[in-house]
Amino acid sequence: MRTITIFTAPKPFTDSHINIIQRNAIQSWTDLGPRAEVFLIGDEDGMSEAASELNVRQLSDVERNEMGTPLVSSIFSLAREAASHEIMIYLNADIMLLPEVFDVVDGIANLRKDFLLVGKRWDLDQKQAIDFSGEWLADVERKLDESGRLHSVNAMDYFIFPRHLFQQVPPFAIGRAGWDNWMIYHAVNQPWPVIDITSSHRIIHQNHDYRHLPDGAAHYDLEESYQNVNLAGGMKTTYNLLDVPLKYQDGRIRRKKPTITRLLRKLELIIMPLEQKGWRWELTRVLRKTRRKIS
Repeated sequence: MRTITIFTAPKPFTDSHINIIQRNAIQSWTDLGPRAEVFLIGDEDGMSEAASELNVRQLSDVERNEMGTPLVSSIFSLAREAASHEIMIYLNADIMLLPEVFDVVDGIANLRKDFLLVGKRWDLDQKQAIDFSGEWLADVERKLDESGRLHSVNAMDYFIFPRHLFQQVPPFAIGRAGWDNWMIYHAVNQPWPVIDITSSHRIIHQNHDYRHLPDGAAHYDLEESYQNVNLAGGMKTTYNLLDVPLKYQDGRIRRKKPTITRLLRKLELIIMPLEQKGWRWELTRVLRKTRRKIS
């Protein structure tokens, strides 16, 4: 049975709702038991207190860009150096893990040495702190069945991979758009097996607003997101879950079947990097809108 290293770079714990959902997420990880170790990376307000109270390790010496945002390259490096386990999981700090993650990790690690596991998230409204001393798992699963919503292909909130991969990561700003797309792009082009585990593993995203970001703007509208895309190599690197070629289902790794949606996405990727204005850009927008309607 594989053991895992979970790492994340939380937001400050000063906002009451962010504090609740981050603590919920971290406790869902620690509740996985001795097969999982957990690292909080950074020194945001309230992080030391949370790490101490939740009995997880804090790695505070993270490198930052000129705007004070932690760098993905430093986050991954710190986690790798401290990790005791071979399988690593980067998660956004509002993501809850369920014990079924071990079934997926064990199954795929038995089939492949190199891999990147990604998938869609389930969005859930969670306003209150979860009582982890009770039957929290059954309660969350029931709420997930009643009101959870599967998100689109554009949200990549977790990455599962062996420790020897992703040793060279550009200095992306964490929490901004672009770097997560690069993770899939880079792995596909190595090539490493990139596997969609949506049908075999549920991860839970606790919904929140964007008050923690400058001017409350969504992360994809920030200058640091455009910088991330440039660091990644431009629009050609903005892969999403439609660009993942494989899936894990019923204990087997299978190649995804061709669909109209995936074909439109391939055309979009071909046209998008050529010119960011004029008729090619308009055609890209039409392809994207058509793809979303079909989905």
